[in-house]
Amino acid sequence: MNLRWLPNALTIARMVMALPLLWLLLHQQYAAAFWLVLVAGLSDALDGLLAKRFDWRSALGGLLDPIADKLLLAVCFIGLWHGQQLPLWLLLLVFGRDLVIVAGAFIYWRWVGPFKPAPSFISKMTTLMQIVMVTGLLAHQAIAALPINLLLGLMLATALLTTASGMDYVIRYGLRTWRALRSRE
Repeated sequence: MNLRWLPNALTIARMVMALPLLWLLLHQQYAAAFWLVLVAGLSDALDGLLAKRFDWRSALGGLLDPIADKLLLAVCFIGLWHGQQLPLWLLLLVFGRDLVIVAGAFIYWRWVGPFKPAPSFISKMTTLMQIVMVTGLLAHQAIAALPINLLLGLMLATALLTTASGMDYVIRYGLRTWRALRSRE
C-alpha cells in the first residue's frame, strides 16, 4: 500500500479544521479552539516529518502546506480579534504584511515573470512568533491566565517581527525586480 498521499491528506485536513476553528473562536469557545489548534499543529509537524523522512514531498504539498498554515493563522487572528483578545492594529499589521507580499509577488510576476518564492529566516521566525502568540492567547483564555506582561510581550514581538519581515520582503524582492528590469535594458 502506497502512503505517499498521507502528508497531503493531513494538510487538507488541517485546511478543513479552519471552519470549525473559526466557529469556536467566534463563539468564544477558547478551550475547544485551543485543543483544535494543538491538533492542527501536531498534524502540521507529522505531515512535514512524513514528507521528509520518506521523501513523500510533492508539488501539491509544497503549495498547500503554507496555504493551510496561513488559513489557520488568519482564522485565529480574526477570531481572537472578534473576541477582543487581539487589538485591531495587530490584526491589520499582520494582514497588511501578507497583502503587501501577495501584491509584490503579483507585480513581480507581471513585470518580470515567474519566480520561486523563498521564505527568509525572518519570515519563518515571524510565522513562528505568530503561532506562539496565538497559542499563548488561546491558552490564556482556555487553560490558565498567563501574565499580562507576557501576552503584551508576545504581541509586541509579533508586531516587530511582522514589520521587519514585511520590510525584508519589500527590499529583497524590490531589489530583485529592479535588477531584473535593469538587465533587460
